[in-house]
Amino acid sequence: MALALVAVLPPSAGAAQRPLPVHYTLLAGVAAAALHPGAPPPGANDFSCRPTAAHPRPVVLVHGLIGNMTDNWPAMSPLLKNNGYCVFALTYGTAPELGFPLDQRGGLTAIELSAQTLSTFVDRVLAATGAREVDIVGHSEGTIMSDYYAKFLGGAAKIGRFVGIAGLYRGTNVAGLARLEPLARRLGVTAPLDSHCRACIQLLDNSPFIAKLNSGADGAAVRGVTYTNIVTRYDKLVVPYTSGMLNAANATNIVVQAGCKLDFSDHLSIVAERNTAGHMLNALDPEHARPVRCVPVLPVVG
Repeated sequence: MALALVAVLPPSAGAAQRPLPVHYTLLAGVAAAALHPGAPPPGANDFSCRPTAAHPRPVVLVHGLIGNMTDNWPAMSPLLKNNGYCVFALTYGTAPELGFPLDQRGGLTAIELSAQTLSTFVDRVLAATGAREVDIVGHSEGTIMSDYYAKFLGGAAKIGRFVGIAGLYRGTNVAGLARLEPLARRLGVTAPLDSHCRACIQLLDNSPFIAKLNSGADGAAVRGVTYTNIVTRYDKLVVPYTSGMLNAANATNIVVQAGCKLDFSDHLSIVAERNTAGHMLNALDPEHARPVRCVPVLPVVG
């Protein structure tokens, strides 16, 4: 089912004449990463692209923990390109010392350092396209890393719309790890994570990073940024899944099952499925929002 599901949307003005295939499954991204390690997802990183009046802000795609730009965006990158957006993606937070193929995995280093990488990348996109702002689409760790950039590194002035997919603004307590981490640290068994996946510890809901991100009257929400958060009830990695929501006047929260009971997407498949895609397009261009048709989605494969 998964690899056979390929959808093509007609491009809007300014898109490439021949639409790119849109693969609604992360398996397509995994295959692409195996065949072409480090390559941008289809439609992304054309630095000669110029935004149109219809879509004046380039879209920057920010992957999740242990992902990269190649495997995280087999659906959203070509879909956005087909709909007339200038699309850009990066891989951040890698650990070159791990050697190939582990050095292809992103989101591992301290989130603060990854946010600096995003800041540099956004500046490059703005300089190349002549745009004043970008829109961000982030998945998992890509939501809070981008939010840290917005809140603490001046990113708010450079972001228009922010779409968070399976985010974790308040961290996660998956498998009770947040409660076990202090004991594990006392026993000295967290050293490998501290060395090679610092971000793993920072994602826990009791981490100093999460406390800092949620500090202040507005919590993790940053004024001046318009948020749309898309989450799934079946997320087993962000616990509770409501950590991906923001209680703020400038935030809209969408649970995909609220509009589609046949959507069984989990933390992975939610980033490459049709229902999420429809909500994402509406969030980026609310003036031309369309009804999101309910399409059945399976865990993992989509």
